Formats: sequence, structure tokens, C-alpha cells
Amino acid sequence: MLLCRISAVSQSVARWGTSVRRGALLHPALSFNSSRCQNVSSTEGTVHPAAAQDRTAGPYRDSVLLPRTEFPMKLTGQKLIDREVQIQQECGFAELYSWQRERKAKKEYCLHDGPPYANGDPHVGHFLNKILKDIQNRFEMLRGKQVHYVPGWDCHGLPIELKALGELGTSGLSPLQIRQKAREFAEGAIARQRAAFQRWGVMADWDKCYYTFDGTYEAAQLKVFQDMHSKGLIYQDYKPVFWSPSSRTALAEAELEYNPQHVSKAIYTTFALATLPPKMAEAVGELGSISVLVWTTQPWTIPANQAVCFMPNAQYSVVKRRDSSQLLLVATERVSSLATLLSTELESVGTFTGAELEGGVCQHPTIPRKEVPLLPANFVTMGKGTGLVHTAPAHGMEDYSVASHFKLSVECIVDEEGRFTELAGPELQSQSVMGEGNDTVISMLKAVGSLVKEEECVHSYPYDWRSKEPVVIRPSKQWFINIASLKDKAKEVLAKVRVIPESARGSLMAHLDRRPYWCISRQRSWGVPIPVFYHKETGEPLINKHTVSHVAQLFSEKGSDCWWELPLESLLPPEVLKKSKAGEVTDYERGDDVLDIWFDSGTSWAAVLEEMKEESDTDSESRLSWLPTSLRKPLVPDSRADVYVEGKDQIGGWFQSSLLTSVAVQKRAPYKALMIHDFVISEKGEKMSKSLGNVVDPNTVIHGGEDPSVCPAYGVDVLRWWVAESNVFSEVQIGPNVLNSARDSINKLRNTLKFLLGNLQGFDPRTQAVDPKEMHYIDQYLLHLLRDYSMKMTDAYNDFGAGRAIRLLQAFITRDLSKFYFSIIKDRLYCDPEDSLGRRSCQTVLEEILDGVTRSIAPILPHLAEEVYLHAPGHNEGETLFRSGWIKSSPVWRRPGLEEAVEGACAIRDSFLSSIPGRNAAEYELTIEIEPGLLFELIESLQDEPTSSYSQLTELMMSSQTTLTSALPRDMPADALISNGSFLINLEGGVIREDSAYQVAAVHTSMARCPRCRRYTSDSPDCPCPRCQTILTKAQ
Repeated sequence: MLLCRISAVSQSVARWGTSVRRGALLHPALSFNSSRCQNVSSTEGTVHPAAAQDRTAGPYRDSVLLPRTEFPMKLTGQKLIDREVQIQQECGFAELYSWQRERKAKKEYCLHDGPPYANGDPHVGHFLNKILKDIQNRFEMLRGKQVHYVPGWDCHGLPIELKALGELGTSGLSPLQIRQKAREFAEGAIARQRAAFQRWGVMADWDKCYYTFDGTYEAAQLKVFQDMHSKGLIYQDYKPVFWSPSSRTALAEAELEYNPQHVSKAIYTTFALATLPPKMAEAVGELGSISVLVWTTQPWTIPANQAVCFMPNAQYSVVKRRDSSQLLLVATERVSSLATLLSTELESVGTFTGAELEGGVCQHPTIPRKEVPLLPANFVTMGKGTGLVHTAPAHGMEDYSVASHFKLSVECIVDEEGRFTELAGPELQSQSVMGEGNDTVISMLKAVGSLVKEEECVHSYPYDWRSKEPVVIRPSKQWFINIASLKDKAKEVLAKVRVIPESARGSLMAHLDRRPYWCISRQRSWGVPIPVFYHKETGEPLINKHTVSHVAQLFSEKGSDCWWELPLESLLPPEVLKKSKAGEVTDYERGDDVLDIWFDSGTSWAAVLEEMKEESDTDSESRLSWLPTSLRKPLVPDSRADVYVEGKDQIGGWFQSSLLTSVAVQKRAPYKALMIHDFVISEKGEKMSKSLGNVVDPNTVIHGGEDPSVCPAYGVDVLRWWVAESNVFSEVQIGPNVLNSARDSINKLRNTLKFLLGNLQGFDPRTQAVDPKEMHYIDQYLLHLLRDYSMKMTDAYNDFGAGRAIRLLQAFITRDLSKFYFSIIKDRLYCDPEDSLGRRSCQTVLEEILDGVTRSIAPILPHLAEEVYLHAPGHNEGETLFRSGWIKSSPVWRRPGLEEAVEGACAIRDSFLSSIPGRNAAEYELTIEIEPGLLFELIESLQDEPTSSYSQLTELMMSSQTTLTSALPRDMPADALISNGSFLINLEGGVIREDSAYQVAAVHTSMARCPRCRRYTSDSPDCPCPRCQTILTKAQ
């Protein structure tokens, strides 16, 4: 036989099974359909009703073994919903996470859950995120790893506070009353979201979640706070921050939304040069009064001006307006644009370098007798404006840096409500800086003759992400994290993190670059109090390892409400004061600020990931010796999560806050990888909005709407398929068309699974399976394809490629199964004896295919996978798929010469099918001529006799009869259809290489159609063929 004879060709042939890579070896000279199914219609694994009726008609009905199964091809409406819930209960979805945590496993996989915000009902964004995580967790669990996944919720913050209080506001309510209402609101949102996540089939222990308002979590957060404070990374300062007048609190960069359509009143205004720079005085001092021209989109900041900045290495010109002879100092690069803007010619009367402007002093346009200097600054750009920047240190981050360097005043003239204070002068006091106050400043500039031009400017502007109102920049005394000192280390560790997609790495780095500091204090009640006490007279803060340790212990035991509930003596007891070398408790008062919620969630690694591993090295113990024993769990430096999976909005949010806090404490990232997905939009590409009526409620999608014809019940698995199939790295569309497509895809899959289950009726793989060595070669070949499929599916899931996994699944089912294998084996399945080796061989492979396909879809479609498993043969009572592991493929499925034999035959078959387009292959007898050589030996292994109607070769050809020869007979009929080609065998890297030619002659068969098997193998239309006759005789 072939497999023995081939070994004589090369000593290394025995290693083909491990070294041969399919596809790299086979190069058929004749172009043929790679699907192995030219002119073979796709059946998706089904027996069409007409065909089934045809096969069972007449006296032979009971002798044909047609598929039988109770597995439904389609489930709709309430039956679908009830079945999913039933499967969750019967298959132990709720207990699965705990079960896998208790089993022994060599490896652990940690996906750390980014806490969703507890301020509303579950939406499709939640679904996208949670199912992406669940797909990965279920895959890793099936692979034998112990999955660590603790769901959590971000429970503090202004959005919850505002929603909880509604129209009541905070007026007249104590902090504890506000906190109680906010907690109740958050708990209600959590309950609704948790119930939805469970219904979606997300694997977790839902009784052991983490919540940022839990005392133990808050205590862990204070551990990080103290560690960073002790290193000088957290400090209090008076500097400009983003301030929300609508929320009356400071905001961090991550709490901003930028409105690209914001409209500002931009102005060009002048600052008269009271003292000319020395070089300018020498060159143009005799020409008259010169004014510096500046441009700003925030006129209200002019009263706070302390300087005008220039670019040191740029060129500047003094120009004369033709229409008024006014002398203006502007950047040379901007002269042409300004001339167009002002509708006049600008004549240059002198040019200077930026450095030559030093020493100049301007007269403030609205404040008499106030002079402001000309100062160099690297942040000045030439893209817009005049190349000279009005600088108000109290209302700009870059302006503040100039003030710090040159010791300028940083005086705030805007209060918490965004109104001018009395420091701005009586003309402006109490006016809103974003409203009438802005207009008043413009009027003041016009009145003194400084206003040159006013225009509307549409530009991107920061808004409060909660109130959706514009913010201002104003200085206040806040607590900050010094990001500048962490930036280099953060970039270093981030470079070692795997980022999916890699294109997002640039954005992560950019966010680090533009954050010199992070304001972490908030002027609200619903949050974790900053554990600081202030001296009543001096205002100096009291905060150290002793005070924080004690407060952390209290939070762990009582929760952070105790900051307001307990008397000051309990928060600051004598022993703590003594260790702190502080005065009497009556000298102090507790602080009112709470921590930024990004610090809350950004320290989740310390509260959640530490449980993975306990570390006992002396360095960690000494570092945390200041804490009580109950809180002295070390911040483990290597307890990193394998991955964080969140939306792209977290690039500047949770990913950053987690990175910065972890780098500060552990000097490493808290994650090994980041998987970053995009947002969900409508099918029309629109952002979801209630006003547009395009919001998709996952509960309605799953359970259906009031009118099933408009909003049918799709069930959970359809939505999970949508998530998996989508390219989540760009905007993810959802709508009726997308959902219907997902449902149709699942129904096609069910169709194939039903075919597999139906043909395994009565088969027990534990006792009736055939050894691969005894199988038909086509069956062995399918095991080889199944092994290849399983390895590719494993690789896809390993790379977070659920979409690739779906494409592999569909290609395998369509190309390798429905259009190829299923179309070939039906005769053997239906018409061979029930216990024959050929049929059992086929059933053994079908069972392996069913098992492999079912396991491969399980991470995406857990309900369908468990439903199939309940119907599949060979399982013990109560056994479930998710407790039985991943795809089980064997290395022995890859045998030397097997792939080449079958694919060589497929090449010949495709040549034959090309010669009879649109006609039935079963009506032809074939004669295959192959010149002596390796290909002949390969094909000969599929047919023992020269001519056969029942050989494996004939089965592959789907013909009536096949003859294999080294030379075509000379007396071939004149109507014979002859096709030819060649097949290149390339093995062992070219050590075995042979290009063999072949010819195929097809003639109409003279045989009649068998009334039982419907093949053209009978001598008479009324008489069964010899094979069927033998079967019927034995059955009598």
C-alpha cells in the first residue's frame, strides 16, 4: 500500500506528519478551486426535504439511515429566551467561575475589570465591553488556566451625586445626607447592571465583586495615596486647574470633553509699549508710539494679564498700517495674514529677532498704571494669531509656567461660580466670565481704543463631561500628583506593554506628554475623603504615615462615612498626634475635599490584584510597617493583570491613572497588555442619542419589544456573535440589519450542527469509535483539517481575534465541511450498513468535528455550545462543556502522505468537474491516467482494484465508477470528455519533489440508478445495486 511504499522514497518521510506545512508543499500546476468543491453546491450540512423524501420513498425507506435528532434547527421568540435561561441553570453558569477557581491549574490568567460607572442602566457599550472580556475569559478557562476576573463598579463622583439629588441640589443637605442618597442611587444602578451582566452569560462570581465605595477598597486606596505622598509625588499647591462653574469643582484632564463646535468671541487687541526694547528703541524709536498686537479667544482673561510672550528664535516686525499709520509689533511670519484680516497694507519699518524684544514693557490696556513685561516663552506658536501671546498666569497652564519661572503674580479674579470677584474691579464684579463679563471686557478695550478687531471663532473647547457646560481655568489650592517626575518611568514601562491595536500606543504616550500634573482633589461630598487635617490658624496641612494609617484603619472597619460621622478626636486621637509631633486636637479641622474618581478607579490594582499573590519579602514589609497589621498586605510588584480591556476613552482615563499610580508605587505597569476597543454607533454611522431615537437597548434586543414583528427577541447569543464578528478597533455599528445578519449566521451554524447531531444518532464514541489508522483516508484527512482548524482557532483567540475565529469557523464549515466532506460522505452515512467500518469511521470523524466546532464557538456562543453538548453523544450525566476543556486534537491526525493523497485526488476531481459544468458527476464513469511515480502511488492508495464503484477514490470523485491506469485506453468513446493537468508534490523542503501529469476521461455511465442509494451502480432501474442488495439480504 501507498503509505508503506512512500517510505521507501525517502528516509525522512516518516517525519512528514510533524514537519510538513500544508499549503507550502502542494502546488498543483493546474489551477483548481481551493475549496475542493468546484460545481458542488453548498448544502450547509442539510438534507433537503425533497432529497430526504426521495431517499425514503418506496420499499427501501426503512433501510436508509437518515439523520435523526431532537436538536431544533431554529429557536425564536419566547422559546429562545426560555431555552437560554434553562441552559444557564442546567449547565451551572452561575457556579462556573467558582468551580474553575477551586480546581488545580498550572497557570493563572488575570483580566482586570475596569469598573463601569454606577450611574445608569446597562447599554450596548456595556455589552460590547463585557462580552469581549467574557469571550477571552471563557477561552482561557477552557484552555485549563485559572481565570481571575472580579467585576467591579466605580461608585463615587459627581454624575452619581447629581442624578441622586435631582432637582433638590445640595442646598440644605449635609455631606452625610448627600452621601446617603448617592449611595442608594449607585446601589440601584449596580443591581440593574449586575442582573443584566449575569443574563448576558458573563462568567464571574457575582457575589464577590469590588465596589469603590467599600471600606476595604477605600483603605487600599489610601495605602497608595500615602505611599505616593511619602515620596513627594502628592503635594498641595495653588495653581491653575480646569474648573467647572456648573459643578463648582476642579476637574482633571480625563473629566473633560472637547466640543469642536464651541463658539468664542475672539479679539485682536493692543498693548502699548511703555518701554521699548533697547534694540527697537535704537532702530525705530523716533517713529512714534508702538503697540504690541495680541489675539485671544478668551477676552475675559485680559484683566488678569501679567505679561506678553514672544518666541525667542522667531522674527518680529514693526509694521505701519496704511489706513491709520498705527505702528504694530507682530511676528514677521504673520504679517501677510494679518494684512488680509485687517483689510489694509502693513508696511514693515523694522525687523528684530525674538531675543531682541527682551526688556520691553507694555501698558496694561484696562488697568491704569499697570505695566507688564515682554517675556520669552517656548509655547508661542505661529499657526494663528500674531505671534505674541497675552499671558494670564491664573488662567492658563502654560501661562502659569511662565509665571513660575519669572516670579509673576498669580492672582485669581474669578470665583467658584465662574464670576468676576471684586479684585477684577467694580465694573466687572459678579459678572459671568463666559457671558456678560466677557462682553464687558470687550467694551472696555473698545472704550480705551485698544480693540483692533472682534470676530467669532469656532474651535475645540473643554467642557465638563458631567454637566456638558464649558469650563474655565482658574487657580485654587488643590492636591496634585507630580506627573512630570513619573513621566519618563511611565513611558519606559509602557513601552514593554503589549497594546492592541498597536496604533493606540501613540495616543497613550501623547497623553503622558501633555500632563505635567494631575489635580486629584474635588470639592464635593460623594467620594473618598482626602485624609488631611488643617491647622485652624495657619492653614497648614497635617498628613503623614501615622494620620493616614489610622484613617485607613477606620475606613476599612466603618467605611469612609466615618470621616463625617466620628468626632475629630476619633479621627485624630492623642497617640496619632503624639507620633505626628502635632499640637492639640482642637487646633485642627478635617478637610472637606474628596479624591478624584480617576484616582479611585486608578488604584483598583492595589485593591483587587493583590489577592492573586502574597509577597513576604522584607523590603515590602518594611515599606508598609507604618500600617496596622490587618492592612499590611504588600503592594505586590509582580501581581500584574494579563490584560486590561476597555474603550478608547480610557486612553486618557483608567489606563493612565492605573499606570501612573502603579509606576509611582511599584515602578511598573499594573498590566501586561491593553486591549482597546472603539465605541458603538448606529447602522447609519450616527452617535447614539435619545433625541435621534437610535439608542439600542440590549434588553430589548435580547427579549424583544412590544411588537415582535418590529423588535423580535434575538437572545443573548446573537448579541454575543455581533460583538465577536465586529471589528472592535473601529466604530462598531448596530441595528436591525446587523442583528438579522448575526441571527442568520447562527441559524446556518445550527443547521450544520443539526446535521452532525442527526448523523450521530445511536453512535457512542466511547465504544464504537474507529482508530484513525483504520479509517478511510478521506476521514483521516478531515481529522488533519480539524487539527489545523483547532490550532488556528487557538491562535485567533490568543490574539483577541474573535472576529478572526468567526471567519475561520465559517470558512471551515462552508469550504471543508458543507461543500466538500458532507457532500462526499452522505452515501456512506445513509446507505452503508449501520455497523460497517466505513460508516463508523465517518461517524467517528463527525463526532470529532462536532466536538471541535462546538468547543471552538463556546467562548462566543456559550448557550448554543452547551445546548449542543446536551444533545451530543458520549457524555456522562451532568457533564457540561465548559467543565471539560478546549478542543482535543491529536498529533496522530497528521499522517505522512495523507494530505498529498487526498489533495492530489481533489486536483484530479476539480479537473473532472470543470469538464462537466452544471451536470451531475454521479452519471459519469471516469478513467484516470497518471504517469508512474509518486502521485500514482498516492492515488492508488485510495483504490485497491483497477476499477471500482465503491472505492475511496470513487467516493471522492463522486462518480459512478473510477478506473485508475497509467495509460488511457486507445478505444475511448468519441464522446469522452478529456481533461488534463499536473500536480506538484513538494515534501521535506524540496528533498522530495515531483511534478506528475494526469488525464481524466469522463463518459456517461451505462449503469442504471439504484432505487435505494440513488447512485448509478445498478444493472437495472428496478433492481438495487450489488452493495445495496447485499445489505438488504443481510437485513432480512
